[in-house]
Amino acid sequence: MKIRYLHTMVRVKDLDASIAFYKLLGLEETRRMDSEQGRFSLIFMSPPGQPECPVELTYNWDGDDGLPSDSRHFGHLAYEVENIYETCAHLAANGVVIARPPRDGRMAFVRSPDNISVELLQMGKALPPAEPWASAPSIGHW
Repeated sequence: MKIRYLHTMVRVKDLDASIAFYKLLGLEETRRMDSEQGRFSLIFMSPPGQPECPVELTYNWDGDDGLPSDSRHFGHLAYEVENIYETCAHLAANGVVIARPPRDGRMAFVRSPDNISVELLQMGKALPPAEPWASAPSIGHW
């Protein structure tokens, strides 16, 4: 049996806010499909140089009341980052809540505008604990 990963799909309510969030993470739009007949858009966003690892943002033009208020049933997306402290500082400076700060220099969690949990992991070994992250409390669910 042969299997190949294609993508992960998440539904979004506000396409512009969701695209902006994933761009803050460093993802780029790699493909887009707009269906006039189906009244939806599919936007594929991937890390630079990794078009084989996209997240598919599915946006229904007429709204989507089926989205849950808490997407923890989904699990999470995970991305490895070069410097977890710099990444979290960049996201926080742009209004993203760091739900689980990188107190250990290795792992953090944030939420997308659609409440999708996103895990950020430090590339290689954990960074030494550093403030303000080492003493930062968790906020909400992650």
